[in-house]
Amino acid sequence: MEPTGVERDGRRPSTAIIPDMDSSTVGPDSEQDVETGLDNRDTNADEKDPNVVDWDGPNDQENPMNWTDKKKWLNICILSIMTIVTPLGSSMFAPGIPRILVEFHETSSTVATFLVSVYILGFAFGPLLIAPLSEVLGRRPLYVYGNILFVIFSVGAALANSIGMLFAFRLLMGLAGSVPITIGSGSIADLMPVEKRGRAMSAWALGPLLGPCVGPIAGGYLIEAVGWRWVYWLLCIMGGALIPVSFFFLRETFAPVLLEKKVRRLRKETNNPSLRSKLAGRLSPKDQFKLAIIRPMKLLVLTPIVTLMALYVAITYGILYLLITTFSFVYTEQYGFSEGNSGLTYLPAGLGMMFGVIVFGQLTDKMVSRNQAKGIKHRPEVRIAPVLTLPSGIVLPIGLFIYGWTANFGVHWIVPMIGVLIFSAGLMGVMFCVQNYLLDAYPRYAASVTAAMTVLRSLLGALLPLGGLEMYDALGLGWGNSLLAFVALALIPIPLVFYKFGERIRGKFNPKL
Repeated sequence: MEPTGVERDGRRPSTAIIPDMDSSTVGPDSEQDVETGLDNRDTNADEKDPNVVDWDGPNDQENPMNWTDKKKWLNICILSIMTIVTPLGSSMFAPGIPRILVEFHETSSTVATFLVSVYILGFAFGPLLIAPLSEVLGRRPLYVYGNILFVIFSVGAALANSIGMLFAFRLLMGLAGSVPITIGSGSIADLMPVEKRGRAMSAWALGPLLGPCVGPIAGGYLIEAVGWRWVYWLLCIMGGALIPVSFFFLRETFAPVLLEKKVRRLRKETNNPSLRSKLAGRLSPKDQFKLAIIRPMKLLVLTPIVTLMALYVAITYGILYLLITTFSFVYTEQYGFSEGNSGLTYLPAGLGMMFGVIVFGQLTDKMVSRNQAKGIKHRPEVRIAPVLTLPSGIVLPIGLFIYGWTANFGVHWIVPMIGVLIFSAGLMGVMFCVQNYLLDAYPRYAASVTAAMTVLRSLLGALLPLGGLEMYDALGLGWGNSLLAFVALALIPIPLVFYKFGERIRGKFNPKL
């Protein structure tokens, strides 16, 4: 009898190495591998079955967790660039909205705001399809083909000859562009052990937040020089350059898909059609997809930790977009900035976020590493320790108060910008801590958890600004931003409660997914 793939090296099949399935993350939710569709199996029976294909020991280089640092960081760098490019489309053209309204004979302020928001609606609904597809097809195909579609839809937006056509292509750009934002954190969880995940997440997390802030800086000057359509041509160029890079250098990281490829190869080599993957589920791909497509919403609705943490991030993200809607009239009408210079008003938000990423990315990893050095079992709640989340939560309203009242009374333009910088640093701290916490708490739900967060965050980011200008008209900049600051103050206890009771809550609310 010809030896099977798992026997040919003279070794028994080893225990499956699923990313982050170490003793620190195995908890009440470990009964079913919901990301891969792996049901409650008899692990011992699988280990004794010669037809079950697993990694070739704990150091198998085919396992993404064992890749070299160079290979891991190459993948993460490509993902990070993708995650910066696609959010640029959300607001890079914002300084040119007045020109667009004149060109298409529009006067409605709601239309002006929705031109920005419709892109974010694509970010809201895209993850509901992308997350489950990534659990069936793997990560790489979605990155590659999502980027190709993003370029095609950018061409459509650049050639738009009506406001409706521009709306449609911006929505499609958002749908295609949501791929790296939805599954990027899942790819990082596939690659990185828990003590190194923070710095990798910091590189990836810059895109969704920096894009809306840095984009208008370049967009303001570009639109002033050559017109708003060149914003989309520039996105086509950047996205197009990533097509060959992603095709040749980006690698698949999802363990079940990689192990399934190994099974197919071994079936040909051994002529043994009975071989099957250790990580294969009992469900067909079609049934896995059906199960996975409702998983993000089930997490969002049935899991209090995901619900409230996602709500915290979503509200703060929505407030950011509310602030962005005020920049164009505050700095151009009140402080006399030109159309080109108005893009620079987004720079403080970007600087604040970069500061938050650098600080919190290092702090969270250091806290995890310190506990591991002391032999303390890792708890996901370390990611939302009060020493991290309390300062982040407090500076959010402080930044809003400074921005609102100094702009209201016409204080020198640098002061409201400092307020925005402070707010943005706090926002990055909140989002970063929450994202890492949910990945650690539900490691096998990585794509679904991120999709749940992205849906809620993007919906509020898209819808809140629609009523933002009316709120500021009614309350003024001072009291309007004070109202937002009081909302941010009310949210501060959420991570503190989960830091104290999170482990107990995770055990109690464990929906069957």
